[in-house]
Amino acid sequence: MTVAENVELPLKQKKLPTARRKELVDESLAAVGLAEAHAAYPWQLSGGMQQRVAIARAVAYEPHVLLMDEPFAAVDAQTRADLEDLIRDLWHKFKVTTLFVTHDIDEAVYLGQRVLILSNSPTVIRDDLAIDLPDERDQLTTRSSTRFAELRARVYEQIHRAKTAAADEPVAAGATAATPSADHGRTGAGA
Repeated sequence: MTVAENVELPLKQKKLPTARRKELVDESLAAVGLAEAHAAYPWQLSGGMQQRVAIARAVAYEPHVLLMDEPFAAVDAQTRADLEDLIRDLWHKFKVTTLFVTHDIDEAVYLGQRVLILSNSPTVIRDDLAIDLPDERDQLTTRSSTRFAELRARVYEQIHRAKTAAADEPVAAGATAATPSADHGRTGAGA
């Protein structure tokens, strides 16, 4: 199955007309920087490009909520940074509420408008931290800012506290969920 066929597959389930499916495939592949990859096969793509195809498939479906669970765990640091910026760009472009689950504290703070710190089972929210970084972010400036360091420290502190909590208190798993979208009038949201 080619990249374009892969992105189109869930659209067939929606019973969309062929012309609309093609339009959505073209738009979503262009949005993730793969406009020229329609005829490629997944095995011909790098890991980062394969992740972009998966994101294009999700975006093409025109979801109201996009759930992403550790999507960048298997890519190198530079690709991860590029994909994080892509997620923020897509969030701005398509205004889709995104819930992004990650164990990476820096990633959660960089992507999110909110970071929810969860406990182990039974899962409860240990902290709901508003991320008050500027909406326009870039990897170098944002991550080197004093406010980023303060927010990162707060998340780390909550996770560390959970590890040392009393036996009757839930213990944190270290999972964080970045949920940026308040600017777009939706609850939850992501980048």
